[in-house]
Amino acid sequence: MGEILVLYYSRHGSTGALARQVCRGVEAVEGMEARLRTVPPVSSVCEAVQDDIPETGPPYAALEDLTQCAGLLLGSPTHFGNMAAPLKYFLDGTSGLWLQGGLAGKPAGVFTSTSSIHGGQETTLLSMMLPLLHHGMYLVGLPYTEQALTETRRGGTPYGASHVSLGDEGGKLAEEEKRLCLALGSRVAGLAAQLA
Repeated sequence: MGEILVLYYSRHGSTGALARQVCRGVEAVEGMEARLRTVPPVSSVCEAVQDDIPETGPPYAALEDLTQCAGLLLGSPTHFGNMAAPLKYFLDGTSGLWLQGGLAGKPAGVFTSTSSIHGGQETTLLSMMLPLLHHGMYLVGLPYTEQALTETRRGGTPYGASHVSLGDEGGKLAEEEKRLCLALGSRVAGLAAQLA
């Protein structure tokens, strides 16, 4: 079985809801399995020490999760049109993996959530793509052949899956947003299976 790492940070639950839908898309591909991981929050005051295992939700990611995966799906809430600091902090610690070419040639996709319709979804998705390009990964998006992309009135972009909460916390995804998450997960997993 090939594994796709679904790595995300979520503060209020919306990005976590997207991650779970993306996992369903990964696991719809025969022979593929999703490995769900998150990252701990970071402190702006001092470097806090987190337990190795969070009280709730998936385990925290380690560099081994990246090296062992056949592909990567990366998710973050939109913070001023950029990925959240905890995810950026984790990615900044992958330079050793970059030197070894550990992610080169693997497929990757990105997803995000934001509270407002013009909240920077696309720039956040692009900000997550930049380190993946430096790692030599193949980026997978959502083509307009995905009907939900033309039907959505909230989240969804060709750059990756997205959710617009309009201020509702907890990840109440629209049906089109769910379908686009499933499609993104399936596309990354399908490419990983072909590359294997």
